[in-house]
Amino acid sequence: NVLREQINTARMNDEHYDNRLNTVQSEINMRKEQKASFEEEKKNLSEKLREASQADTVVKKRLIDVQTQIAEHTEEIEQRKQEIMDLLGNRASTKAKIQHFDTTRDQISTRKSVLARNILEVSAKAKEQEEQLHEHEERLSEIQDKIRLYNMQITENEQKIQKLQEELNVRQEKLNVGRTAYHREASRLESLKNITERYDGYGNSIRKVMANKDKNPGLIGVVADIIKVDKEYEIAIETALGGSIQNIVTDNEDTAKKMISFLKTNKFGRATFLPLTSMRGGGGIRNEEALKEPGVIGTADKLVHVEARFTGLAEQLLGRTLVVRTIDDGILIARKYKQSIRLVTLEGELINPGGSMTGGAFKNSSNLLSRRREIEEFEKTVAMLKKDMDAAEADVSRIKSERAGCYNMVDDIRQELRKASVIENTAKMNAEQTKTRMEEAKQSCAGYVAEQGKLERELGEIIENEESIRMELEVSENLEKELNLRIEELHALLEKERDTESEQLKISEESHLSLAGMEQQNLFVSENISRIEEEIVKFQAELEELDKNKDHASDEIKEKEDKIKELRGTIDNSRELFDEIEKEITEQTEGRDALNRKHKQFLQMREDLSKHISALDKECFRLDSQKQSYEAASEKQMNYMWEEYEITYNHAMKLRDENLTDLAYMKRQIQELKNEIRKLGTVNVNAIEDFKNISERYAFLKNQHDDLVEAEQTLMQIIDELDAAMRKQFAEQFLKIKEEFNTVFRQLFGGGKGTLELMEDEDILEAGIRIIAQPPGKKLQNMMQLSGGEKALTAISLLFAIQNLKPSPFCLLDEIEAALDDNNVTRFAQYLHKLTKNTQFIVITHRRGTMTAADRLYGITMQEKGVSTLVSVDLLEDKLDR
Repeated sequence: NVLREQINTARMNDEHYDNRLNTVQSEINMRKEQKASFEEEKKNLSEKLREASQADTVVKKRLIDVQTQIAEHTEEIEQRKQEIMDLLGNRASTKAKIQHFDTTRDQISTRKSVLARNILEVSAKAKEQEEQLHEHEERLSEIQDKIRLYNMQITENEQKIQKLQEELNVRQEKLNVGRTAYHREASRLESLKNITERYDGYGNSIRKVMANKDKNPGLIGVVADIIKVDKEYEIAIETALGGSIQNIVTDNEDTAKKMISFLKTNKFGRATFLPLTSMRGGGGIRNEEALKEPGVIGTADKLVHVEARFTGLAEQLLGRTLVVRTIDDGILIARKYKQSIRLVTLEGELINPGGSMTGGAFKNSSNLLSRRREIEEFEKTVAMLKKDMDAAEADVSRIKSERAGCYNMVDDIRQELRKASVIENTAKMNAEQTKTRMEEAKQSCAGYVAEQGKLERELGEIIENEESIRMELEVSENLEKELNLRIEELHALLEKERDTESEQLKISEESHLSLAGMEQQNLFVSENISRIEEEIVKFQAELEELDKNKDHASDEIKEKEDKIKELRGTIDNSRELFDEIEKEITEQTEGRDALNRKHKQFLQMREDLSKHISALDKECFRLDSQKQSYEAASEKQMNYMWEEYEITYNHAMKLRDENLTDLAYMKRQIQELKNEIRKLGTVNVNAIEDFKNISERYAFLKNQHDDLVEAEQTLMQIIDELDAAMRKQFAEQFLKIKEEFNTVFRQLFGGGKGTLELMEDEDILEAGIRIIAQPPGKKLQNMMQLSGGEKALTAISLLFAIQNLKPSPFCLLDEIEAALDDNNVTRFAQYLHKLTKNTQFIVITHRRGTMTAADRLYGITMQEKGVSTLVSVDLLEDKLDR
């Protein structure tokens, strides 16, 4: 059946291939017709495109020719304009030279008469200065000999001072080192004493009790003050004492009771008291043979030094603790005696009865046991350092006295030397000044003579150059007229050529647009032809694939029909074999079912055993965990009992009260006791240090606050002083400007009156200023009612008034006289020229009167488009300033 279905599918595919072949063939024929049509259209477009390209090239060439002609004419026009600008610049320079020659001729005549008079005066002055120079040089030689003697004496004393200074430096260095060491050790000694007296490192309750030691003679002191120990055993003994090191020793139980009442009343906390009447000793260790073990140094109470009355106290606190050298020795001893002995090593490791061990890095900043020993050591060191420091100070004082004597002698000599130097400098200065004046007189005389000759030469040159300059002006004017005519002709030609350029631009744009359209159309046709060729190739490939698949389907149908015949023969020959196989299969199936049932029972038994084993393992694990937890809790509880109450488990069993069986009652009692402890409040062990830090910060901030308040008051006073000075200075300067303004106003206007007034009822530093002007022939009026030119001239008057009072070395004026008429411009220029004595002016202007008064003119011209050029004209030589 499967083969029959495959045969039907192959026949249907064969029919599909025939239909697709016909369709693909028709598509190929249609594409070939389209390709032929597009190729014909492309041939026609190519011809048109060639003709349009030739026409566009011709139009562009014509346009370039016209634009080239326009550029040449434009360049020639700019060249002619530049020539005219050069002519104008040269003509202005020439006219300025003529004015300069006229002015120079007058100046030369005046200058020649002045020079003749100056030559006579300078010659007489030079002779007088030569006589004075001889007198000053003799006086200078005498005083220089005296100065050399003083310098030799100073050098000898300075060498002696240097030797003393070197010795003093060595002594001073030694003194500084000794003083630093002394103050450091003394400071440490004082600090240690203060710490000891204040009981720093002790609990708050301990300090409160010991503060009343003077009032209660029964208070003997803390354990750390009573016990003394060698430095070698300090760590071991302090570890053995533990919290007991801060316990307070009293003479009897009554004193202890009184101080406990004191703590309760003031809520200062709790403390442990050790009455001497109750301290009978602990009986020592039970296993005395342990003292003979290797590594054992002895019991802790035998390694400390106490007074005879404190022997029982030392035995009570330390008699049951054995001191060994290393922790290894301690472990061996603890194991040997069944963890029943309390052991401590020299490095501070602790082995408690019961087996718990305490150790690690020993960190103890309080050093309660070593304080007394350190105080004694520091006292010896400080005394020795003080003795060395006093000896060094005596040596330093002796050397300083010798050095002071040398310094006094040097100061006396230098005083005389200064007087001599003043006389020497005066004589030298007088000689130099006299010599300089003499040389200046000679140079001035020579200069005057040279200037006379130069003036004669300049006068001759001026007469020779005047005629040539006038001819040069006539030639320049004629050439300017010719250049202007040529520029007008070129402008006319340029207008015609620009019209032609516009027409050619229009034609060129139309030709370019037509050519671009044809090129776009040609590109479109080419793309269509390429697309059609690709589609034809694709259809031909598909046609070949269809032919190949069609032949293959016919062979497949024939092969499957042969296979069907073969399968039918095989089925007919195998029927008896099928019956035998089915019978054997039935027997094997029954046997398999029996085995499966037996195997299933076995698996059920194995699963039950596995579940039971797993349950037993879980129970064992739970019991082991619970055992370890109980052991850890027991160990923790035993350690707690020893650390908190210093009793072992066996000792606690002896103290057990059989009546205390109510756990809830005991928990309530514990909670009540904890609440009472909590009500006592927390103990801030850093309170003293916090108070010290806050006090220092308060003092620092208070000083800063006071400084700021004082600075504010100082600044306000300075501001008031500055304000008063500003008011005074402004009032004085305003009056001066007011007077100067009236003077300048009268000179610039040729009369009239100008004044300045402050606005009334206003602060002088904030008041407005009213400018009132009265030009000649007009009534007094506000500046805002004047004409534009009068306003400008009034403003210029105010500017020049300020300039007269406080001349500046340099001033830039930008067309400030633009609104003035010609007469006022002339007054402005003349007055400006008066101010050049103290000030150099740069004036930006377009007014002829201002330019005429200038010493030098600078103009800006543009010879080439976008390129600026500077043109300068000298109107007056530097000699005219003399």
